[in-house]
Amino acid sequence: MIGIGPRLQTMARGKATKKKFTISVVAEEYGVHPQTLRLYEREGLIKPSRSAKGTRYYTEDDVEQLELILNLTRDLGVNLAGVEIILNMREKMRQMQAEFENFLNYIRDNIRQDLFTDERSKSALVPRRRIELVVKNGERRD
Repeated sequence: MIGIGPRLQTMARGKATKKKFTISVVAEEYGVHPQTLRLYEREGLIKPSRSAKGTRYYTEDDVEQLELILNLTRDLGVNLAGVEIILNMREKMRQMQAEFENFLNYIRDNIRQDLFTDERSKSALVPRRRIELVVKNGERRD
C-alpha cells in the first residue's frame, strides 16, 4: 500500500485524532498546483471533506488516493479518463473481495457443518473426502 509523504507523516504523528491536511499543504508536499487538486476533485477522483466555511480537508486516505493518481499519471502516463477507469475497477474488486469473503464465511458457518455432521456419510459405500477451504493468505481451514 502507498503511504503518505514524509512531511505529512510528521504532521500526522502530532495528533491522535483523524489527520486532515489543507489543500496548500498537500499541494506543496506533492509538487502539484492547488488547481490540479481542484480538477481531480471536479473529476471525482478525490473527495476531500469540507469545513462549514468550505475549506477542503484531505484525510490520509485522500492523500493515498492522490499518490496513486500521481503514480498513474506521472510515472505510467495514464490520462485522467484512464485513472478514473482504474480507480473504478479497484473499487469493484474491493467490493467483490468483500462479497467473496462473506460467502466463504457463510460456507464455513452453515454448509460445512452439514457436510461433516451428516450421519448418512458415515455409512456410505464411498466415504467422502475431507474438504479444505483455502483462504486469502494461503492457510488451510477445515
